[in-house]
Amino acid sequence: MSVVRYWIPGLLVAAGIVVLCVAPSDTRVEGWALFTGAGLSILLFNLLFRFGVKGEEERREEDAARAYFDEHGEWPDEDERPGGRKWKLPAGVVTPEDEERTRRA
Repeated sequence: MSVVRYWIPGLLVAAGIVVLCVAPSDTRVEGWALFTGAGLSILLFNLLFRFGVKGEEERREEDAARAYFDEHGEWPDEDERPGGRKWKLPAGVVTPEDEERTRRA
């Protein structure tokens, strides 16, 4: 994979430099621009492709986190709060825990 990402563009840019030094004077600059442009375009195409693949990976991670949230009710990387949640309910509200305690008593 590194051959496609780095070696081929590097070889094309190097070929452009060689053409700049060796070719006849009337085609020197055009040959250099041709090879250097081709090498840089391949390098930038690979960079854009890697950005696209990274976005797909992040999307899959987000979908997995949402599925975990649907199943457990919290995000997978969310830290537990020390002491748990503290609810302030209005007076006279009965919670399921309160009903269970009154049944046991």
